[in-house]
Amino acid sequence: MTATNPIPVAIIGASGYSGAELASLLLAHPHVRIAGLFGSGKSEKSGGLPPTFDEVFANFRNALQLPVHTSDVDVIARLKPGAVFLCTPHEASLELAPQLLARGLTVFDLSAAFRLRDASAYTTFYGFTHTHTQLLETSVYGLAELHRKQIATANLIAVAGCYPTSIILPLAPLVRAGAIAKDADGSFRRPIIDATSGVSGAGRKAEQRLLFCEVSQQAYGVFKHRHQPEIDAYAGISTYFTPHLGPYDRGILSTIHIELSEGWTEQRVRETLHSAYGREPFIHLCKAGVWPAVKDVAHTNRVDIALAVDARGHCIISSAIDNLTKGAAGQAVQCMNIRLGLPEVTALPIA
Repeated sequence: MTATNPIPVAIIGASGYSGAELASLLLAHPHVRIAGLFGSGKSEKSGGLPPTFDEVFANFRNALQLPVHTSDVDVIARLKPGAVFLCTPHEASLELAPQLLARGLTVFDLSAAFRLRDASAYTTFYGFTHTHTQLLETSVYGLAELHRKQIATANLIAVAGCYPTSIILPLAPLVRAGAIAKDADGSFRRPIIDATSGVSGAGRKAEQRLLFCEVSQQAYGVFKHRHQPEIDAYAGISTYFTPHLGPYDRGILSTIHIELSEGWTEQRVRETLHSAYGREPFIHLCKAGVWPAVKDVAHTNRVDIALAVDARGHCIISSAIDNLTKGAAGQAVQCMNIRLGLPEVTALPIA
């Protein structure tokens, strides 16, 4: 593999926000080329011709003029892609991934179809019955900072979700280190998490509540958001998670409230996170008194984390990511780089 002999890749679901973000990152990647673009449903215009990508997204005019075909696994397999990205609805990924794997392809799924080990959670939180439960045991959760070794050899990478990324990364090292206080029965005191996402997190579908003049700061999915089981499973602790819709296009800001175990100080929390992430290229631990802002991480693959602890041992952590980059497409490219043996930071913006 060289810049003159790049690895072909394919995107299914290219006409959504995550698919467009992914295409933008891959266009700038020196070691891959986009060999095929496919819709998650029927893609033809009137007359039977598929639209070109720059007809779907005008900002790609003269940069990416490939047609967006209806997805066909045999057509995709003939491209011999080194990676296939699924930017598709959960149910579509559920059917496509096994077919692609059966043809010997490596799949990076940006949906939640293979993130959870507990198949019953799909009925409870996603409203469908999981029909390929055997793949839940073999898929690897695509959060590079925590599962780098497993990603390097996996054939099905379930790319981590946006809210979970912003929450699991700051929380998991503290759970492992025993920083979270416990009740008398030995159970952890649940962290309380409030997180706000830009409107692009809701996808490209047309809904009244997502219109420019309608969108407003609002909680939603209270006690039943789909990312709740994902957060709890990979952070290693049960949480109270409340998501909010914010009146901006991209970015997530998460605020995490933790009751610390006796003896834990702000310095010790900082040292724990620094030990976990001090060498990570995409994780930035803010100085004391500096707090993350979504505008500062927009269009980057970075995670900005800040914290403070009061005299009673109450810790507040704030983290910011771009939901379309580190929360979706950038995360997928980071996982692809690891899987293909490329430098992990390739084509991923840090600033």
